[in-house]
Amino acid sequence: MAGGRPGRRFWGASVVIAASWGTLGLQSAVAAPASITLYSAQHEQVVDMLTAQFTKETGIAVRVHKGEGPELASQLLAEGTHSPADLFFTENSPELVLLDEHGLLAPVDPATLARVPAADSAPDGHWIGLLARENVLAYNTRLISPDALPASLMDLADPSWKGKIAIAPADADFLPLLSVVIKLKGPAAALAWLQGLKANAAIYDDDEAIVVAVNRGSVPVGVINSYYWQRLATELGPDGMHSAVYHFGDHDVGALVNVSGAAVLTSAKNPSGAQKFLAFLATGQAQRMLAQSDVDYEYPLVPGVAANPALKPLDQLSPPSVGPAALGDDHEAAALLRESGLI
Repeated sequence: MAGGRPGRRFWGASVVIAASWGTLGLQSAVAAPASITLYSAQHEQVVDMLTAQFTKETGIAVRVHKGEGPELASQLLAEGTHSPADLFFTENSPELVLLDEHGLLAPVDPATLARVPAADSAPDGHWIGLLARENVLAYNTRLISPDALPASLMDLADPSWKGKIAIAPADADFLPLLSVVIKLKGPAAALAWLQGLKANAAIYDDDEAIVVAVNRGSVPVGVINSYYWQRLATELGPDGMHSAVYHFGDHDVGALVNVSGAAVLTSAKNPSGAQKFLAFLATGQAQRMLAQSDVDYEYPLVPGVAANPALKPLDQLSPPSVGPAALGDDHEAAALLRESGLI
């Protein structure tokens, strides 16, 4: 699918770093006063749009080091205080929680934190939530009717779903979903669920591949973030879509809302520039720019900024009552995925 991120795969704690540098490259371990180095696990089009506008307004150049969230978090842990990164921008909160646990994140300026709901950021103020997206089922409208869809994500482990579902357990976005299952159902139930999925599901590399497979009818149902279905719908148009999105209700684990956030590193060479970039990301201007674009289908977290009208309104979703900080750092989820044999 055009516009996706290459290699959106999670490899666990002993990850082999394979992220690629942006076009500017890393010229020096010491950031120049008029530049900052951003480690980014957000989508390329989103980051390009934001960094271009930030540089236009401030004159501060942004060097972008691209990769997957868990990979970049592992790299930052390995680099420690010697990292060339000034800040980290990622799609899922657990990577930020992990870095904060290791003392690698600096306090976010209080004025910046105050622009978003406190529940969407770190309790200690060391990272800020900026955007959100919902976990859903994509389903092929020619193969299955809405009334045949499960009431709970947990139901997909039932043998009646064998051969009917697609999952991407190696995709970084699967980890927070598993983490909320662990949090609300317990590790034993989570492992049993994973084993049921292993018996039932077709395995894909990432959410992009799942939405394409569901839409063409290769599999009736797929577990995804709604973001990727909306991207495909924009790409193909109404005549090309043979699938729809199903939202879990009643605060089911399957309705998890993932929070994308950012933080400044304690070792930042240009902490002032990095804090300015965080402040920019939390402006209504930046969030409206994304919401009104056709490259980003996430919910703005700055109050008063309307989401893309293609999305179901955020206040009509029914996520589980587990905030992003409570999800933890994904280590237990990664261990259970390995134990289940899904990765």
